[in-house]
Amino acid sequence: MGSIGPLQIVLVIVVALLLFGGRGRISSIMGDMAKGVRSFRKGLADDDEPKSVDKDDLVNVTPKKDESKASS
Repeated sequence: MGSIGPLQIVLVIVVALLLFGGRGRISSIMGDMAKGVRSFRKGLADDDEPKSVDKDDLVNVTPKKDESKASS
């Protein structure tokens, strides 16, 4: 019961190839996950930058004083 057989060795090699192999599914999934985290961080960094505003883009929303009430 304590000895390691050839079937266990093959099983360990297959699992190691899936985890660390160049064409393994898990390694490609982790690469895609890293790209997603990188783009998420880039998106957060882009939101922190202040945007420049032109005076032409501004709209005056201050209500004008009613001059007829002021003269009374």
